[in-house]
Amino acid sequence: MTPAQSAMLADLARTIDAKAIVTDADAIVPWATDWRDRYRGRAPVLLQPSSTTQVATIVTAAARHRVPLVAQGGNSSMVGGATPPADGSALILSLRRMDRIRSLDADAGFAVAEAGVILANLHEAAIAAGRRFPLTLGARGSATIGGLVSTNAGGTQVLRFGSMRGLVAGIEAVFADGSIHDGLAPLKKDNRGYDLTQLLVGAEGTLGIVTAATLRLVTLPTVRAAAWAGTDGPESALRLLRRCQAATDALESFEILPRESLDAVLAHVPGTRSPLAAAHRWHLLIETTDPRGAEQLEELLSTALADGLIADATIAASDAQIADFWRIRDSISDAERAMGPASQHDISVPVEAMPGFMIAAAAACEARFPGTHASGFGHLGDGNIHFHVRAAAGTDAGRWYRDAVPDVTRFVDDLVVAAGGSIAAEHGIGQMKIDELERLASPARLHALRGVKAAMDPLAILNPGKLVRLASPPATQ
Repeated sequence: MTPAQSAMLADLARTIDAKAIVTDADAIVPWATDWRDRYRGRAPVLLQPSSTTQVATIVTAAARHRVPLVAQGGNSSMVGGATPPADGSALILSLRRMDRIRSLDADAGFAVAEAGVILANLHEAAIAAGRRFPLTLGARGSATIGGLVSTNAGGTQVLRFGSMRGLVAGIEAVFADGSIHDGLAPLKKDNRGYDLTQLLVGAEGTLGIVTAATLRLVTLPTVRAAAWAGTDGPESALRLLRRCQAATDALESFEILPRESLDAVLAHVPGTRSPLAAAHRWHLLIETTDPRGAEQLEELLSTALADGLIADATIAASDAQIADFWRIRDSISDAERAMGPASQHDISVPVEAMPGFMIAAAAACEARFPGTHASGFGHLGDGNIHFHVRAAAGTDAGRWYRDAVPDVTRFVDDLVVAAGGSIAAEHGIGQMKIDELERLASPARLHALRGVKAAMDPLAILNPGKLVRLASPPATQ
């Protein structure tokens, strides 16, 4: 522990409860490694405040002693965004004790949830009140509201409801000087200058510590219908997507995955089975909450079958079968990880370009890196592709990640930029993509990002080494 960290803790010991300060190394270690086990940091102390006031006290002390802080929720970042530096220079600021849903107004359609509220718990509370929070993802059992806000999380319902940015109506946060920003009021009109709420969404904890958020709730659907279809390629899938969108404004999800992704799940996830009897090159998972339900889906799919857009389809006969469909989709990342090392990319391109990109990029990667196999799956409706380049069988994982992945990443990212896309669709930049952002972003974007960071966190104590680097960060003690 550095002298500055020791002095900061001495200050805090007089002002916050002992439970908020954890120094047991064994208790800290699990939170110093990222979810993918790609980044291993070190922190001598884990701070776990129970209130916004305590967060402000901690940040004030950190600013006084110039001690960096890494905010953390469920530690489910896919890009090392919540992992402390390996040199032990930063302390972990965990928001997990701040797990209250402060209010839930079903009539108004808003819930105020603290940063440590687990997404699945918010889902349950909203449903119990006759509403729902329309953002879901595979990590809903561990991901927390603060992390979802700070990464502008996406998920499988962006097609209809948008990402987290569109669902946040207000934010409470602690800024780098320890001041508390109370912006929870869900104002429809507010022209007091820069929109601080939206500035904090997607900032990855580099501009302020999100402590609570006002979130939009929507009506519970009376009908839920889902279908699984087999098709010959992404182009046909896109044509079907456009038909579905023209037929209903209640289309919630339109997922696409290649046969190999389905095969990976069937091979590595016990209890799963293929929804269709025959093999197909590509598969689609479609969900709608249109009142016409399964009847409407059947009409759309029957026409698509007659027109050759799909080769086969089945409509879920129950909520349990819908859950089975989604279990396949949500298990793809885990199943593919079991197949060996891969360079994984969370990217986006314009929706109209996505079918061609998925095919062309895979072929380009396999040609450029002989022995690899590339494929993508994801959210066709919003252009988000989870694009993976798998190492050849028998490749040593450590050597692959050290020697090959940097080259593969640069190659894929160049393809993305050439297609007018983004190298970070929904997982954020974190530490994994910070070098690539600096390499590929325009000077204007980098100038703006660094300017905002320098203005709001001049001591560079909030989540150092993530998202954006200052040209000359102040030295810490």
